[in-house]
Amino acid sequence: MHDFDLRDFFPYRVRVFATAVSAAVTRVYTERHGLAVSEWRTMAILGSNRALSAKEIVEKSSMDKVNVSRAVQSLRKKGLLKRDIDGDDRRRAVLRLTEEGNRVFQDLVPLVRDVEQQLISDLSDDELRVLEKLMARVKHKAEETLKMAEHSG
Repeated sequence: MHDFDLRDFFPYRVRVFATAVSAAVTRVYTERHGLAVSEWRTMAILGSNRALSAKEIVEKSSMDKVNVSRAVQSLRKKGLLKRDIDGDDRRRAVLRLTEEGNRVFQDLVPLVRDVEQQLISDLSDDELRVLEKLMARVKHKAEETLKMAEHSG
C-alpha cells in the first residue's frame, strides 16, 4: 500500500496554483464586461493577431475546439466579434474583433496587466526569470512525456 496525499502531488499543486492565478485575473474581465475565460482568451488572441480562423485560435489558446466555438458564438452575439471570409482564400472564415470588441479589449489590457504586476510584485527580476525558466522546463518535460506515451501506446 502506497501513501498518497493529493496535496503533495506536483500536478495537483500546479493546478491549484494555476487556478488561483487565473481567478485573480478572471475577476477583472468578468466583473467589468461579463466575459468568460474562453471569451477573454479568444479576444486576447485576436487582439494581438487581428484576424485568425477558429482552428488557429485553438492552436494558440490551449483551449479545445468546443470551448473556442462556444466563445466565438457568444462573442458574436455580444457584438464583440465578427466572422468574415478571407480575402485570399474564399473557403476560409476569419474572425476579428469588432470596433466594440477592440474597445473592450483595450479597456481590459491595462487592468489585467495590473493584476499580473500584483501577482509577481514580490518576486525579483532574477526570481521571475528562474520561475519562467522552470515552468518552461516542466512544460517541455510534460510534452515530451506525452509524446513518448502516444508513441508507445
